[in-house]
Amino acid sequence: MMRSNLVDAIVTCQSGDVTFDFIAGRLSLDFVVTVSERGTTDLERLSSPDDLADWIALAGLMQRRLTPTDTDLAAAKALREAIFGLVTAWTRGTAPAERHRRTVNAAAAKSPPTPALTRSGHVTRAGNTDSVLALLARDALELADSPDRALVRWCADPSCTRPFVDRSRGHRRRWCGMRGCGDRAKAAAYRDRHRAGDAQL
Repeated sequence: MMRSNLVDAIVTCQSGDVTFDFIAGRLSLDFVVTVSERGTTDLERLSSPDDLADWIALAGLMQRRLTPTDTDLAAAKALREAIFGLVTAWTRGTAPAERHRRTVNAAAAKSPPTPALTRSGHVTRAGNTDSVLALLARDALELADSPDRALVRWCADPSCTRPFVDRSRGHRRRWCGMRGCGDRAKAAAYRDRHRAGDAQL
């Protein structure tokens, strides 16, 4: 079953050493954050084709586990960076770079996973890595043409560089997730309050 964009989830891949977050509110944005802390540590979570297979499986995009190649991994990373470029342009109020637009359009032009209804009433999805990338590219294009585009925010942690759709009441969400960035911010604020209190004694 395809993972709901409305439900926050943090899941660990089969090897247990890579954690994937599904907390951005759109699958295309969840895919963008398979690399984080851009410009500093550049934390890469898709280091191998197996990592990409893990992400696809955990996202619930295909019925069976795929076996991406190195070429598939390179295409996935190229699409990821193109979607990141689109999101950056949207939030800055500028036009996206032509290379990013072309990359996303080319991926979206391919066939997405094919759904089928089984005798038991369940929906299965068949396809390959290109199909998954088509689905992600189309999700990014749907985001570009939806009210959610105006709700895209960046995590307030300056080292995080993760985008998300802010559907919170009043649109006051600041962190990509409370586990991690949000918890660190709360802990830092708590320490600051106590230091200030001690200084007044």
